Amino acid sequence: MREQQRLRIITDQGVGISAVSRAGFRPVAFLLVHGLASNARLWDGVADHLASRGYRSVAVDQRSHGQSDKVDGPFDFATLADDLLSVTDRFFPPETAVVAAGQSLGGNVVLELASRHPSRIAAVACIDGGFITLSRAFPDWETAARELAPPSFDKVLYTELEMRLRKRYSDWPESGILGQLANFQVAPDGTARPHLKRDYHFRLLAEMWKHQPGEIAPSIQQPVLVIATAQTAAGRASKVKSVSRFANLLPRGRVIWLDAHHDLHAQYPRLTAGWLEELAREVSP
Repeated sequence: MREQQRLRIITDQGVGISAVSRAGFRPVAFLLVHGLASNARLWDGVADHLASRGYRSVAVDQRSHGQSDKVDGPFDFATLADDLLSVTDRFFPPETAVVAAGQSLGGNVVLELASRHPSRIAAVACIDGGFITLSRAFPDWETAARELAPPSFDKVLYTELEMRLRKRYSDWPESGILGQLANFQVAPDGTARPHLKRDYHFRLLAEMWKHQPGEIAPSIQQPVLVIATAQTAAGRASKVKSVSRFANLLPRGRVIWLDAHHDLHAQYPRLTAGWLEELAREVSP
């Protein structure tokens, strides 16, 4: 793993945001944003590859995730984008071309950030996210909440969880497995406890239900790269339709399909980093 530094800032709203930074010398840098119930460490593999190519990156733990402050909201997308703006302004000088890459929920958040603060974000990468519109995917909020409820980890030992994850992701690089494990902390009794509280999980889902990325997509003038998973599962056709609809609304959007896990950036970090570097070349001063 490349040399990294764990950093922390206090936003204008007084929330402590934790981030993992890697140094670089190029005029383009990356802001890396995780998805719902995830954490910054899922980006370790990608960030290491980018650092080897000379790119600086800052991967954040969004509020109430990972090592950031556990706050009782708000969780609306304007607030989440403001958190990212605080990170951007703190760690990237104004002359830096910042590529904001977000996975799943993070993809929707970086899209919101680019829309609200176009002068600070040079390009956007949506990793199996950005296009997520829960109100289109489910008939009502109750169905969405039921179908997307987080699994229970009551009485699951952390050591048992690690064995499960290593078996499930046996073909993943070590950075991806450690990133998945970093979604949890070890309770005093040795059980695994998700960093994101269950009620916060549902409150974030409710904000995703309200979010309409298609309404802001036409305003995004920056290049937008969408990397979407195309696993052969029920609903694949509807996903292709959803992604295509979203991409057609983007003035400068393009889509790459990959047969992969939802956390494709952790599963295929080198491949993901290569695509991100191509995007960086588009906006390099």
